[in-house]
Amino acid sequence: MIKNNNLIFDVGMHKGEDTLFYLKKGFNVVAFEANPELVSFCKKIFYKEIEEGKLIIVEGAIVDHKNDSNPNESIIKFYVNEKLSVWGTVDESWMKRNIKRGKDIKIIEVNKVNFNEALKKYGIPYYLKIDIEGMDRVCLNALLDFDQKPSYLSIESEKVSFNELKNEMDLLLKNRYSQFKIVNQENVAFQKEPKNSIEGKFIDYKFESGSTGLFGNDLPYNWLSYYRAIFRYILIFLGYKLLGDYGLISNRIFIKKLVLKFIKLFTKQPVPGWYDTHAKLNE
Repeated sequence: MIKNNNLIFDVGMHKGEDTLFYLKKGFNVVAFEANPELVSFCKKIFYKEIEEGKLIIVEGAIVDHKNDSNPNESIIKFYVNEKLSVWGTVDESWMKRNIKRGKDIKIIEVNKVNFNEALKKYGIPYYLKIDIEGMDRVCLNALLDFDQKPSYLSIESEKVSFNELKNEMDLLLKNRYSQFKIVNQENVAFQKEPKNSIEGKFIDYKFESGSTGLFGNDLPYNWLSYYRAIFRYILIFLGYKLLGDYGLISNRIFIKKLVLKFIKLFTKQPVPGWYDTHAKLNE
């Protein structure tokens, strides 16, 4: 299968924040979204690009077909987060985590999507952005079945279990991704697109908070080796351990605010933040 260097997969389209960026950069996009309300919203704002064949929206939730307990069923429960739509998921453990954080859940049924078949149908993209709560690794496992891989990909990194984070990194390495950039997503709104952009044309884009941001060689900073990336995540997880959602002082609001203010004063960085791992293929 030949890689399409003008194609991007936006896995976790949400409201099209990233899709809009990729389209404006001149790429064609195949976008995946499970929430029917968000699909309808995106079909309205991207109707022109859909008609022109620049955008295809795949409706439904990506599931692990290799370990599907109900393979004869074409639909699956999808847990809509009614306060934060970006947290919709088919993963029950993620759903329970969201409930613990005080979020209201609505259960709907959506179609299952086989990511392996989508890769066969639409081709191997140049860049693969993955952000589907709790199911990101399904896409990485699917790539193992293909000789061709996206030149670049990004995945929202695990932030609860360091062992699970390392499993993600090991899976990337198994897929021949050997260079990494770890991007604090709370900084994305401040990213500046380079005027000599390598990834498509320069459009002087202003990123929304919550979007994935720059990708590939347009990202600032140097690429890290596997071991340097792991060491960076060790430091990040120390921050999670202390200040994260389930950190040691997460319930001590006043103390946590003081500690965060002190750290940000010296580091000039959002702490503890949340991170995406960007990976570059060893071609």
